Amino acid sequence: MRRRRPAPELKSQGPGYPPGPWIVHALVTPRKGTMSTTFDDADFPAYTMGRAADMIGVTPAFLRSLGAAGLIEPERSLGGHRRYSRHQLQLALRARQLLDEGIQLGAACRIVTLEDRLAAAHRRISELGGVLTPEDDADIPTQTHPDIAKPRYFRAT
Repeated sequence: MRRRRPAPELKSQGPGYPPGPWIVHALVTPRKGTMSTTFDDADFPAYTMGRAADMIGVTPAFLRSLGAAGLIEPERSLGGHRRYSRHQLQLALRARQLLDEGIQLGAACRIVTLEDRLAAAHRRISELGGVLTPEDDADIPTQTHPDIAKPRYFRAT
């Protein structure tokens, strides 16, 4: 009769994968006694294409099209499968919202890229101790200068 191994030793990702141990690299945070895993990192490629598509309610083909358009570039697993981070999924979801509003894919990708860069710049300003004023808020449209807003008519000569 074959002896079974105790359950704690049988760690596996499922059929076809060798048993563990699977190691999650932990990083010590500055606070004493607290641990943080790489899954807390928004840029860690933790999600497969199918799981990522299910999470944000799109098809895998849509995620591939965003990759072809240059909005997101997923990491690849050792087997060559695409892996997406939470940050990439947030960008994909925003692009989907813009497409639903009728904006073309190329324009939506450009808008999402610019919004992401602006948010990164605001974070950097805050990290450096700067203060953002209400005029710097990207959600509030900028006011048109009064001289530009007035229509001017010229006489034909």
